[in-house]
Amino acid sequence: MPVKLHAGLAIDGFTLEEPLHEGGMATLWRVRHPDHALPMLMKLPRIQYGEAVSQIVGFEVERMLLPVLRGPHVPRYIATGDYEDQPYLVMEHVSGDTLRPLLDRTPLPADRVAHLGALSALALEDLHRQHVVHLDIKPSNLLLHADANGERIVLIDFGLSRHSQLPDLLAEQFHIPMGTAPYIAPEQVLGIRSDPRSDLFALGVTLYHLATGQRPFGFPSSQRGLKRRFYQDPAPPRSLVPDLPRWLQEIILRCLEVDADARHPTAAQLAFDLQHPEQVVLTERGERMQRSGALATTRRWWRFVGHDIAQKTNVADAARAPLIMVAVDLKHHDLGLNDALRDTVQRIVQTSPGARLACITVMRTARIGLDSNLDADGRNRHVKRLVGLRDWARPLELPHHRITFHVLESSDVADALVDYARNNVIDHLIMGARGVTGVRRILGSVSARVVAEANCTTTVVRSRADGAAEATAPP
Repeated sequence: MPVKLHAGLAIDGFTLEEPLHEGGMATLWRVRHPDHALPMLMKLPRIQYGEAVSQIVGFEVERMLLPVLRGPHVPRYIATGDYEDQPYLVMEHVSGDTLRPLLDRTPLPADRVAHLGALSALALEDLHRQHVVHLDIKPSNLLLHADANGERIVLIDFGLSRHSQLPDLLAEQFHIPMGTAPYIAPEQVLGIRSDPRSDLFALGVTLYHLATGQRPFGFPSSQRGLKRRFYQDPAPPRSLVPDLPRWLQEIILRCLEVDADARHPTAAQLAFDLQHPEQVVLTERGERMQRSGALATTRRWWRFVGHDIAQKTNVADAARAPLIMVAVDLKHHDLGLNDALRDTVQRIVQTSPGARLACITVMRTARIGLDSNLDADGRNRHVKRLVGLRDWARPLELPHHRITFHVLESSDVADALVDYARNNVIDHLIMGARGVTGVRRILGSVSARVVAEANCTTTVVRSRADGAAEATAPP
């Protein structure tokens, strides 16, 4: 059964004291632990029936990233684990409030908007220097903390983030835009998740809202609505708030440029402009008082949607470590096959020190109808398999940055494995093969279909009891 949370419950030594937030994706509790003196909170994702798989993957992203982040602009990582199939993440409880309540008091004075923007940009600069793009910057993820040294912004909620030197779990498992609709940058709409300037766009949306009381692109609810920001520019802030300084409009509209090359090159440069308004060079952006006309809008549509941005989506990182994928069947417990599969994986991974391993299992779903994601005991099937994958891989003793875990959902196991390997440019796929029954002779085994259809090197491992260790097929 899913864990029933209540005050006094002890989870791996952490005692729940009181709930701080009941969100749609996770619950936050204040916790204490005898070995930790600082204030702490525990984040527990919602894993009941009906919860989106993407939010479970997002939680996995956050607990992969938070331990490697440092500095005053992120909460300090404490611990993570799984308690009776309930994942959790413990972090420092940073005092203060997010910028979300300020939206009820907009428009704010220009100097306050600039101050909050500069603090946010400095926090982003610190994050970007750690090779991370946040990708979900919005008022509710910008926490304003005050202490003896003054105010600073602490960034929270890294469920959509991307670390350039760690696996991008969301991109590997999903192929739809990830972000919050009013704030998502144009390149994110197209699936580009590697540009730090995407965070500057989202911060520009936040500053626009704080300065005018309105969102520049509304609250689109469809892919078509998201794409309007490619060619329909927002109303100039000064057309909504006439006494807004030209320098602030210049900065905000520069953040909202469709082409990332036209934005500030770095968050540090954005912070500098916000801190030194007298040095901001005004262009026609600062003078603008109305939206572009129909002709300019049409030209922009052709330029960005039809040509330039489409070309940018084809740019890939030139250097990458080999990607190895192992398909693990958690439903059939064949100890001999599991041992042989682990031995093969370990041997192959060790031959490539820079290799990364993706552990995959497929959860079968009905072709027709709606499956519950809870099993007969009330446990979340997706989370249960994530825990099973971690248990299977623990003897490999790989560092966290070299191994990831994915639960795919499909009515066809072979199709799911082949699609994952193709979509994520896997170099080497390893899987086990069970004994051949009469049905498999007629219909073809999963491993035989994968070998025939996968576009990468495929190694099929048999149990030692079957007399054969493995067989490898080139792409």
